[in-house]
Amino acid sequence: MTDEALPLEISKRSLRLSPIGTIRTPFREPTGTPIQPSRAASAPGQIHLHEEYREALKDLAGFERIWLIYWLHKAIGPKLQVIPFLDTVERGVFATRSPARPNPIGLSAVRLVRVEGLIIDVEGVDIVDGTPLLDIKPYVSEFDSFGKQRAGWFDGAAVRRDMADDRFDIERQAETE
Repeated sequence: MTDEALPLEISKRSLRLSPIGTIRTPFREPTGTPIQPSRAASAPGQIHLHEEYREALKDLAGFERIWLIYWLHKAIGPKLQVIPFLDTVERGVFATRSPARPNPIGLSAVRLVRVEGLIIDVEGVDIVDGTPLLDIKPYVSEFDSFGKQRAGWFDGAAVRRDMADDRFDIERQAETE
């Protein structure tokens, strides 16, 4: 798609997003936060949705899992190559789940515990407290699960880690500069 073919409100250099709520978790900083929902066990979290999205919650409670799409507000700026948490070799950022992305968008499939008013209780969060929520989508195994698939470099990775260290933490980076 050429730039000329993009919709008028989207340009090559800008895209406007607005948070629909805030994600609350026990993890105050990126360092020490689980690196993926599968490593987060039953880590609790809450989504505090903005009032104007109340009607959008209709029928969500029937799903076991939901996708959270969010802005990685405490991640360092983009890097084209990174050493991911689960490796010791530098990789292209698009071949990793590193938060140091050109657009720091996070994606997590979490367990939906309860929807009560504008509060959504979830488990298995790998998200820093206060993270701006961009969207919620239902996890549907018929669409979202493909079983065992090739996973590139990760299939041979020797490092096994559950929690993040400070390599992508914007506040820690500022302290060392």
